[in-house]
Amino acid sequence: MSFPAGRGDHLSTPALLSARGYALRPLRDDDLPWLRELYASTRAEELAPVPWPKAAKRTFLDSQFALQHQHYQAHYGNSDFLAIERDGVPVGRYYLQRSTPDHLIVDICLLPDERGRGVAAALIAYSQGQAAARGCGVELHVQADNVAAQRLYRRLGFAVIKDQRSHLLLRWARD
Repeated sequence: MSFPAGRGDHLSTPALLSARGYALRPLRDDDLPWLRELYASTRAEELAPVPWPKAAKRTFLDSQFALQHQHYQAHYGNSDFLAIERDGVPVGRYYLQRSTPDHLIVDICLLPDERGRGVAAALIAYSQGQAAARGCGVELHVQADNVAAQRLYRRLGFAVIKDQRSHLLLRWARD
């Protein structure tokens, strides 16, 4: 399934990130190979103890990525589907649905070497400012066992509004 044409007014790159060599750009279909690798990097720790051959893990990850990609396109087609680049090289993705009453962070994901550098925090804080300017809050889902992400979201002012067992729904409300 192809990426939608994209919004003409996609989220711009926050100045804090631009100064560090990062940029946002709309995703294209030719980004799918590296997006597949990015997705696989998010599941590596989970699959490490699974006693499958490497090829079976790859097949599983590719199928899971395809299903996730199809789901995001079908259910969040009017979102910003953005590549996060550092010095022109893709290092992550940011999917943001800007709607009312709340914007929704559909997905934010960085390659392992890019995690912990403040990129996600800067993007989310910028998105919060953009949402507040439109009178909106921001929501997101996080895996219930992803303690590091939950810590970041709490630091940015998000609170749990619904426990969905495997995932938590969090919301940030503008002041």
